[in-house]
Amino acid sequence: MIQARSTAAGERPSRTITSRTPDLTAVMAQAPSENFPVASRMLPRTTRSHLLAVYGFARLVDDVGDEAAGDRLTLLDELEADLERVWSGVPRHPVLAGLRSTVTACALPIEPFQRLIEANRRDQIQQRYETIGELLDYCALSANPVGELVLRVFGAATPDRLRLSDAICSGLQLVEHWQDVGEDYRRGRIYIPAADRRSFGVSEAELAAPAASARFRRLLAFEVDRAMELLDQGTPLIRTLRGRAAFAVCAFVAGGRSALRAIERADYDVLGQRPRPGKLTRAAELVLVPLRLRTSR
Repeated sequence: MIQARSTAAGERPSRTITSRTPDLTAVMAQAPSENFPVASRMLPRTTRSHLLAVYGFARLVDDVGDEAAGDRLTLLDELEADLERVWSGVPRHPVLAGLRSTVTACALPIEPFQRLIEANRRDQIQQRYETIGELLDYCALSANPVGELVLRVFGAATPDRLRLSDAICSGLQLVEHWQDVGEDYRRGRIYIPAADRRSFGVSEAELAAPAASARFRRLLAFEVDRAMELLDQGTPLIRTLRGRAAFAVCAFVAGGRSALRAIERADYDVLGQRPRPGKLTRAAELVLVPLRLRTSR
C-alpha cells in the first residue's frame, strides 16, 4: 500500500501547484470528451457532484502527468502533498479544495487517490511495456482506483464488487490506449505490449506511420478483443447493484464497448485519427449491455 506522507506543521503550500497546473474550469471542461458519462444527469445531484469531484482529481493528475511543463515528478510530489491536505489541512488547488466535501461525505480513503498519482509517476519513467501483465499492473494504478472510488461514492464497495470493477476499469483503460496509439507514440509512449508487437510482426517505426499497415490492423484487432473480454468479465457487477448505481456502471461499460466498436468501424486504423463513437452507437450499447446480461444467465 502507498503510504501518505505527513505534512509538516506550519508548512506553506507551494505556489507551483496552482501556477503550473490546469484550473478547475479547464479540468472539468474535458468531461464531455470521455468515452463514458462521467456523471449522468439521471443520478441525484449530490451523487453527481461527488462523481464529478472524483473525476476532476483523476483528470487533473493525468493532465499534470501528460502536459505540464518542466519537472513533472516534482509537480506530482507537490500534488500529493496538497492531496494530503484534503484530510489534514487546507488544500491549495481548487480541484482538491472541491474534493474535501466528497471525501468527508463518502468517507473516502486517500490510498486510491495516491495510486492515481503513482500511475503518472510511472509514466515519467516507463514508456514501454513488455507483456500484458505489466500493462495490467499499470492499469491497477491508473484506472482501477477510479472504479473503487465510484463504488465507495455509491456505498457499494465490497471485495467481490471491487474485483469486477477492476476488470471493467482495466478494460476501459485499454480502450483509451488503443484509441490513442498514434498520439501516445508522439509523446514517446507505447502501451501495446512489446511481446504482442513481436508476435504480429509490427515494428515500433510502424506506429509513426500516417496510416495503419495490415499487420498493425491485425494486432489492434487482437488488442480490441482483449479489452472487450475484460469489459465482459466485469459486466456482472451490474447485477449486484440496484437502481441508479447499476445504471451508472452500465453506462461505463456501454461507453467502452461503443468506443471499441468505433475502432472496429475505422478498420483498426488509429494512427491518423482517434475513432470516436456516435450518439446512436452509445445509445445502442446502453440497451444491449443489460440485454446481454439477461441472456448470459
